Amino acid sequence: MPMKSPLILSAFALASGYAAADSLDPVNAHGWNTSAELGAISTSGNTVGTSVTGKIDAKQELPDWSNEYILAGYFKDEQVTNDAGQKVRERSAQRYSASAKAGYKLLHDDHGKLFALATHVDDRFGAYTRYSTVGVGYGTQTYQSENHTLDVEIGPGYFRGVRSEGETESGMTVRGAANLKWKLSDSAQFSQNVSVERGTSNVHSMAETALRTKINSTMQMKAAFNIRNDTNVPADKKNTDTQTSVTLVYSF
Repeated sequence: MPMKSPLILSAFALASGYAAADSLDPVNAHGWNTSAELGAISTSGNTVGTSVTGKIDAKQELPDWSNEYILAGYFKDEQVTNDAGQKVRERSAQRYSASAKAGYKLLHDDHGKLFALATHVDDRFGAYTRYSTVGVGYGTQTYQSENHTLDVEIGPGYFRGVRSEGETESGMTVRGAANLKWKLSDSAQFSQNVSVERGTSNVHSMAETALRTKINSTMQMKAAFNIRNDTNVPADKKNTDTQTSVTLVYSF
């Protein structure tokens, strides 16, 4: 009988920092707070394939600066039958991204920052195969309670993108972002991140809905649903890409 057996693999990357035993988000007043997540699914039987997703998020706290660096990647390989009747492995998804943000802390505002942001995405099968942005702006925490926080950002920027048919686009953008965190219990946290960049010919949006549960002081399980949307895409591409993942997160 054919079998299909999912295998969830997880690992972690080395980084500098410290883990907070009482929080899902490690807090180090001055220094590095780093988390690394990795998950994979392998199938066999009627469907043969492998998909891997991973992310490293490094945050640096200095007396006057709050910086963040993110690296992420996802790929999927599947076994297909070619025109000659041979079974071969074929890449059906591949996306890598990197971002860096430097935020200068304002003295008169406990949570306010002036920031500069740079991002780059390389998506082999996306509506935009390459998409890069730079921007500046202001960010602050608009709401805080015992179990909830809401951070928002807004500012102008510039983008350059290469569409799947090879056409290059560029222009000014206005970017807005929000990050909601909800502490459900001492061992569980819900988060919602949304980012929207509006340009002259396209609106580029990203969102992540996630639930994290603590396994121990440094290890967490994360279930997430990600959406990427572009309003202006080639005729043979869809406007929206989604990804559902379950990963292990290792925090330092």
